[in-house]
Amino acid sequence: MVQTAYDVVTAGRPDAPAIGAPGRPWLTYAGLKKVADDTIATLNGVGIGRGDRVAMVVPNGPEMASSFIAVASGCSSAPLNPAYRADEFEFYLDDLKPKAVIVQHGMDSPVRAMAQKVSVPIIELMPTPDAPAGTFTLDAAALKPGRAARPGVSEGAEIALVLHTSGTTARPKIVPLSAANLAASARHIGVALALTPADRCLNIMPLFHIHGLIAAVLSSLGAGASVSCTPGFNALRFFAWLEEVKPTWYTAVPTMHQTILARLGRNTETAKAAKLRLIRSSSASLPPQVMTELEAAFGCPVIESYGMTEASHQMASNALPPGKRKPGAVGLAAGPKVAIMDEAGAFLPQGTIGEVVIQGPNVTAGYDNNPDANLKAFANGWFRTGDQGRFDEDGFLFLTGRLKEIINRGGEKISPIEIDTILMDHPAVEQVVTFAIPHAKLGEEVGAVVVLRAGQEATERELRDFVSKRAADFKVPRKVVFVTEIPKGATGKLQRIGLAQKLGLAEATA
Repeated sequence: MVQTAYDVVTAGRPDAPAIGAPGRPWLTYAGLKKVADDTIATLNGVGIGRGDRVAMVVPNGPEMASSFIAVASGCSSAPLNPAYRADEFEFYLDDLKPKAVIVQHGMDSPVRAMAQKVSVPIIELMPTPDAPAGTFTLDAAALKPGRAARPGVSEGAEIALVLHTSGTTARPKIVPLSAANLAASARHIGVALALTPADRCLNIMPLFHIHGLIAAVLSSLGAGASVSCTPGFNALRFFAWLEEVKPTWYTAVPTMHQTILARLGRNTETAKAAKLRLIRSSSASLPPQVMTELEAAFGCPVIESYGMTEASHQMASNALPPGKRKPGAVGLAAGPKVAIMDEAGAFLPQGTIGEVVIQGPNVTAGYDNNPDANLKAFANGWFRTGDQGRFDEDGFLFLTGRLKEIINRGGEKISPIEIDTILMDHPAVEQVVTFAIPHAKLGEEVGAVVVLRAGQEATERELRDFVSKRAADFKVPRKVVFVTEIPKGATGKLQRIGLAQKLGLAEATA
């Protein structure tokens, strides 16, 4: 059984494919083990070992996947978004204080100048030409030879991955995740999806984020399966990748699924011919309408799951057939214990809305060097997710929104997800995000940003009337903004907080 990140390198047959990429030969499990062993040896040889942080700036693809596994096997890996600007790199490097930063050779990135500025040495990741996907060596010539205080393979309790929270409303917090945390989440996902060595994942998620790292890469390898790593999500190439890679499943955020559906027109036959065993959705609530369309298009079940960084990703999941899955629900507890709690720390009964709390082997022990945040985040050993939700009579978890995203209109609390779901039923609406608009008297008003389906028309008044027939008057959006594309975060997630400002609606109005 997989107990650490390193264990995945022997989870499959030595000659079985482990990591690949479209148009490139596969790296076997034996090849992945060699890459991991060589990486640990190189890092140990310059004084970097277990518990030492190593930042990583590597483009999405097989080398990022294999280097994450390798570094997390013997150190604390800290992947960073390659698209960060200079100031962002400076902040994260200064905050993390890594022993080194691994940068792919040839990358013209501001991380190089910022690493020099904050005195962090650079290790060059050298992809091996014409070798299987994910093969690389490390050039650590910038560091002096030395002996690591704790060499070798990381043990369960040692930190294997360090990520920051999004920091949408406050300074980003450092989330340390142990080798045991990661392994537990990978096992939970493998069980939920019934992964076997016969499965192949097409990864379109960024590999500087928990979703792609654990749900796509680590869960696949932990099951002895294979994962093909694309350069990142590209709707124009997605269907061609399906034909070439022949995956049995993929995982994505709702906006990606919606973009795929928008390009289904000329690719209907490709979608059916793909013969996917399942499609997974996570990181944000999937509109029930999108689930229905996906299942019709690909002829396979869509499994909605619920995850977050502090839980090493997965917390709940719907079941594969013949098990039950409910559109709009994020499923049953799938790994950690999940409960609903009030502000005072008391558990709430089935059907009552409150804060989702979790406890289990995949949950972080706490934020790094942040006692105030930990005091707020934990209640009697349970981690407060910041999400609001309820359980139905069957134990399925329904999210009603982030606590910080709930719209407070003159004391009336409005779930933006509820309004999203109503508007998605309108035949002209392709995407929608409901959000709070500052209001001088009420505190907040309801706003909605909408993308219309190609060839469809709708007016603001029409959409407001549509909601008014299905919800109380105070829930009806007072402003509907039409756009061709809704602003998204680096991981493809829609972000409600700050949306009013981005749309020029942040000035409080009477």
